[in-house]
Amino acid sequence: MSRQLTVFCFVLTCSAWPGGRLHSAEPVSAIVAAQDGAFAERLAAREIRRYFYLTTGKLLPIADKEVPGAMILVGAKQRSFFKDAGALDPSLARDIESLQPEQYLLKTISHHGRRALLVAGGDPAGALYGAYRLAEQLGVRFYLHGDVVPDGKIAPTLPVLDLVGKPLFAARGIQPFHDFPEGPDWWNLDDYKAYLGQLPKMGMNFFGLHTYPEGGVGPEPLTWIGLPEEILDGGKVKASYPARHFTIDNITGAWGYRHARSSLFSFGAAQLFDRDDYGADYMRGASPWNTMTPERSNKLFDDVGIFLNEAFTYARRLHIKTCLGTETPLTIPKEVRARLKAAGKDPADPAVVQKVYEGIFARIAKTHPLDYYWLWTDESWTWAAVKQEQIDAVQADFRAALKAMDEVKPPFALATCGWVLGPPQSPALFDECLPKNVPLSCINRQVGNTPVEPGFAAVLGRPKWAIPWMEDDPGMTMPQLWAGRMRRDAFDALAYGCNGLLGIHWRTEVLAPNVSALAKAAWDQSGWSKRSKAELQAIEPSDNVSGGQAASFPNNKIADARDEKVYQSVRYDVDAYRLKIPNGTYAVTLKFCEPYYSEKGKRIFGAKLQGKKVIDKLDIFEKAGQDRAFDFTFKDVKVDAELLKIEFLKQVEFPSIAAIVVEGTTAGSNQFPGGPFVRKINCGGPAYLDYEADFAPQNAPDPGRYMPVDDFYADWAKASFGANRAGEIAKIFTRLDGFLPRPADWVTGPGSIRPDRKAWKDVAKQYGFVEELAALRPEIEGAGNLQRFDYWLNQFRYLREIAKVRCTWGEYETAIKKIRAEKDADARKLLARETVLPIRLRLVEAFAEMHRDLLATVSTPGEFGNVANWRMQTLPVVLEKPGEELAKMLGEALPAEAMPSSRFTGIPRLIVPTVRTGILAGETLAIRAIVLGSEPSEAAVFWRPLGAGEFKRAVMQRLPRGGYAATLPAAELTDDFEYYLEAKNGSAALKFPATAPEKNQSVLVVEE
Repeated sequence: MSRQLTVFCFVLTCSAWPGGRLHSAEPVSAIVAAQDGAFAERLAAREIRRYFYLTTGKLLPIADKEVPGAMILVGAKQRSFFKDAGALDPSLARDIESLQPEQYLLKTISHHGRRALLVAGGDPAGALYGAYRLAEQLGVRFYLHGDVVPDGKIAPTLPVLDLVGKPLFAARGIQPFHDFPEGPDWWNLDDYKAYLGQLPKMGMNFFGLHTYPEGGVGPEPLTWIGLPEEILDGGKVKASYPARHFTIDNITGAWGYRHARSSLFSFGAAQLFDRDDYGADYMRGASPWNTMTPERSNKLFDDVGIFLNEAFTYARRLHIKTCLGTETPLTIPKEVRARLKAAGKDPADPAVVQKVYEGIFARIAKTHPLDYYWLWTDESWTWAAVKQEQIDAVQADFRAALKAMDEVKPPFALATCGWVLGPPQSPALFDECLPKNVPLSCINRQVGNTPVEPGFAAVLGRPKWAIPWMEDDPGMTMPQLWAGRMRRDAFDALAYGCNGLLGIHWRTEVLAPNVSALAKAAWDQSGWSKRSKAELQAIEPSDNVSGGQAASFPNNKIADARDEKVYQSVRYDVDAYRLKIPNGTYAVTLKFCEPYYSEKGKRIFGAKLQGKKVIDKLDIFEKAGQDRAFDFTFKDVKVDAELLKIEFLKQVEFPSIAAIVVEGTTAGSNQFPGGPFVRKINCGGPAYLDYEADFAPQNAPDPGRYMPVDDFYADWAKASFGANRAGEIAKIFTRLDGFLPRPADWVTGPGSIRPDRKAWKDVAKQYGFVEELAALRPEIEGAGNLQRFDYWLNQFRYLREIAKVRCTWGEYETAIKKIRAEKDADARKLLARETVLPIRLRLVEAFAEMHRDLLATVSTPGEFGNVANWRMQTLPVVLEKPGEELAKMLGEALPAEAMPSSRFTGIPRLIVPTVRTGILAGETLAIRAIVLGSEPSEAAVFWRPLGAGEFKRAVMQRLPRGGYAATLPAAELTDDFEYYLEAKNGSAALKFPATAPEKNQSVLVVEE
């Protein structure tokens, strides 16, 4: 029987189970693994034991030698039991021996007269990946926020498998981004360990972080900057500077956030936060951060160093490479600059910069493990022209860092990253000036709306890592479904020869489909990447424009223009036009004008016709000047499938086009000859002469950015919600992937909103999918399935309520604008009371409904950040300041119902934000929980050894507001165990997990 990579082939003589997979009828008797195996091998055996128990109810013993009955043999390929199995089958021996590092083989064989399932790895990491793929065959699915275990149970028999897994990329992982509360700014050590523990489950092996050394959100304490002589033993520092990660109490004023106290958060949200300076534990007592004493600043960096040492050491045990770094050219914090100047050193001197890099590298080497230190090009490089002196400064900085590496010889390598691969005018430039052992990487431009950088294709002979956006920060407060885009970016990265695929993100649970799609695409792209051309074209409708906004300049005098009005309107920030054109051959004229910028280098872009690049690095001002017509005509452009596709390539700022003209001859058809054809589009403007009006604004992104995902969501829906109605749910998510409405955007900061003056009854039509999904809820079976279903249903309800808030706010703004124009005080007061106050009441109610749905989903630190985002960025703009203005108009305080309430109105919940699934022997397990919307008489944790014995019970300690905590002591955690939480209020009880006590949260305890 042939094998395909990560495609499962099954022996035909096996019985089927309800999920559709095939199993041997022979019950499994044991798992066999070497007692002296590497950490990852021993972990692999325990993980198989865990997930076999959770899916079948049978807890298997782990033996160090073969036993009677069916067995699962797990370990690296050199283990003696694999050699024994191979001795009986030369073909099997070759398959096992050919496994390379990180590769695995899952194969069911007949072994000494009984069944055996081999889980063989090319190395210990490969064995661990194989164990998790076996768990997936049992129905388990893995995500960054945690595991999904099926509600039901299957027979405890041996799966019959024959598959090989080989990664397509050497580096596969995540790049969580600091700077907002939704991201790792609010992660504690248990959060790091929880998320790191999920990475190998998804076949990932890389974890990278970015540090702002100074600016609106910096300095950040992740990377210390200083001289070698400022480092003490053990990596502690004797000189530093004030630094911070986001807490509710240490606002810098950047990106629209305003100071607030979490104890005063509205709509019940205050119950989530146990203190007003909520954030990472190492930031406790660090407010106001910018007035830290030198001693407190040093302690912060020392604490973060200890933190990273424990987190990154844990990552190394799991075969995860770690990476962090700063921006280039190196920004030296002002306090460090002052110390340098006091010592007679010039911070701009390349030799001094080298010494600072030596300090950075030496301190890391003494403090914590690391595999790469990456230098990030500046964010402005993705939005504006890059001057030669900027490029020169970056290259000088590279040289200083390389010299520092040679001097310090740290146990990690140098890499690059940034918002661009290289300067827009030469994306592969750094390939010419850096040693070939330095990986080059970058995130996708335009917050991920732009595909993977094509410049990767020109970079040869070195590691190169593509980094798609798994979410964008403009939409930070909303769900974002991008599984198809993750597939497309992974496909492009592989085509460009990248050997790294990482995903940038902030949140976790709401990104589950995106994370899963990217992780799977790093191992297998068969099937979906080979869909027929016709099928891919089916998602690219003609007569459509993707992206862009209209701009009109009716008073500009346009030189060299026969039809001046055509050039007085443009569509800018445009992605593509798809025009329905009869098959034939045409001359295509693209008409440009620069009506806005008055200097070169501000707008540079390219264009493609029918997939072929025809314009590169066009600077309209440089070529034609301002307000002058500038046309390109391309002859002999062939159209088939009745589709003309014009794509724009964003290089510096936004592409802009004034008009499109298509003229030519249609192709003949049967007995009918071809004939002349003309079509003209007035881009960004109305119909004019024989020019058509531009298309209506499109909220949907470019469909060409997406690969098909029907197969992905079919599997995801069944695993998440059960088989009943999974097909219908999958169709809804497939339809929405990449095309969810986006009622939030970057206005003052991430995920903020602006008023919408359209009527809600019209906008509501975009959200019909919410009730479509809700109609399926009565038929969801199983407590776990229902909890996961409700999570997504409430996410979509919350999304809809954001749009309703915007419409109500737009109505309010329209009404109050009229009152502001009223000069008579009495008339203004009457109008305020009769027209504006009723809208204000509805606006407050809309916010309450939105928070009710949001708080029904909050389960992770990232979602806590969403709550803080609304309170600290949007409510002051939409409710607080307008409320003060309205009260002044009324001449009295607003009534209570016109103010945000502190009351929680949703369904009570028991939340465990951080869920560890594995600890090291000797570790305690700290469990934190929040009871939202209820005052339980008692909250308790129940735990026992995995699969056996009575549950022990411990009352949880009450924390401020809705918090509870318990610590399970290391002395009692000598073996794998399971636990659940219960919060009782009279006869009612909230439980975590939802499936408890039948299926509980499990935790492995593994010796180092």
